[in-house]
Formats: sequence, C-alpha cells, structure tokens
Amino acid sequence: MSKRGFPGMGGGFGGMNLNQLMKEAKKMQADMEKSQTELAATEFDASAGGRAVYVKVTGGKEIKEITIKKEVVDPEDVEMLQDLILSCVNEALRKVDDAQAKQLGKYNIPGLM
Repeated sequence: MSKRGFPGMGGGFGGMNLNQLMKEAKKMQADMEKSQTELAATEFDASAGGRAVYVKVTGGKEIKEITIKKEVVDPEDVEMLQDLILSCVNEALRKVDDAQAKQLGKYNIPGLM
C-alpha cells in the first residue's frame, strides 16, 4: 500500500494531510480578519506640547479628533502649531503601526508586514 503525498514526507506535509492544512489556513485567515477588525475599531491617541495638541485616530488610521488649546494659537508662530500637529498625528499613527505589527506579527507569515 503506497502512501499519498510527497516521498519521504510521511504521507503528506510533515504528516499533516492537505485537508487539515486547509482547515488550519482557513482558521488562521478568520483569526487574522478578526484581529484586523478589532484593530480598526480600536482608538489610539497622542499629544504634543504638554497636551496643547491632542489627536485621536482609529486603528484604520482615520483621524477622529484633533484638539488644540487656545493658548498655542499664535498668529505670529504658525509654524510651531503646525509642528505640534504633525508630531502629534505622526505619534498616533506610529502607535497604530506598532499595534498592527504586534497583533498581526503573531501569525508569522513572511511578506505580510
């Protein structure tokens, strides 16, 4: 009686039959989709200038809120306010990227991230 699969592989992929491999792949895909949905619904925030500028974003990288304290609005120094906003938004987006790498990195699929 011959074994099915590749020679020397114990009758399949390391002893695992193709049906089992497909079930595992489908489960992993469902888990990844669930993780991505949860991440997209999560909110991340950051602030700059002692909370003079505050930003809230979703895991889907959608800006939900920007708050700027009145005392940092100086018509003579618009560049400082612009820098604070950029810094704040970029920090919030870095938090999303870090959470995404942590969440999806557990699947260890080359080329995914």
